[in-house]
Amino acid sequence: MGEPQEGPGGLRGFSLDKEFLRSPKGVVMEAELGLCFLVFLLLTASISAYMGAALLEVLVTLAFLGLRATHYYERLTRVNWPCLDFLRCISAAIVFTVVAFAVIAASHEGSAVSAFVFSLILIAVFCFDAYKTYRAEMGADQDPDLG
Repeated sequence: MGEPQEGPGGLRGFSLDKEFLRSPKGVVMEAELGLCFLVFLLLTASISAYMGAALLEVLVTLAFLGLRATHYYERLTRVNWPCLDFLRCISAAIVFTVVAFAVIAASHEGSAVSAFVFSLILIAVFCFDAYKTYRAEMGADQDPDLG
């Protein structure tokens, strides 16, 4: 038996980039994932009608984190990844804004209030990520004298 392949189709394509996971973008995405999962659990405990949106965002954030941490996204060259990441952050912020205010309007019990508070924190993290993604991509296109 031979050693595992380390070429383009081998196992190396799925190795985790620990440098990315320690980078500011990686840490922000990990925080998004953790907060999404926490809000999902809190919504499951209080008002389970809204947990689907949080579960969807957990899965989408996990997929993006997995694609970035394994560098698999580099193989999909036709996709504008910074734009897609920006739209992911904006759409997640909108979804959690709607869910947070719907949950607090429906119930004032402990886990619903906690879901509301952590959703507000999560919205801020998603907006920060969208801002940093936008600045990173638009910063290269701007004239330094105008900025």
